[in-house]
Amino acid sequence: MDYFVYILSCSDSSLYTGITTDLTRRIDEHNSSDKGAKYTKARRPVELLYFEKYEDRSSATKREYVIKKLSRKEKLKLLHKECT
Repeated sequence: MDYFVYILSCSDSSLYTGITTDLTRRIDEHNSSDKGAKYTKARRPVELLYFEKYEDRSSATKREYVIKKLSRKEKLKLLHKECT
């Protein structure tokens, strides 16, 4: 099973980082379900900006932790780097 680490842009321009096995389902949950994260429920709608794919949960969780520790500026640099 593949795991995805993702970054969302929230309606207040903040960034949210998470992990999932199904990106489409999880984005839908963030936008319209009680299963969405508490943080994103108050900041809907959200938009997927970035994701990375991993083959196991352990690797994805470690990467999620690293990304969550980045500053906003560093996260935006990661997004920009991926786009070029």
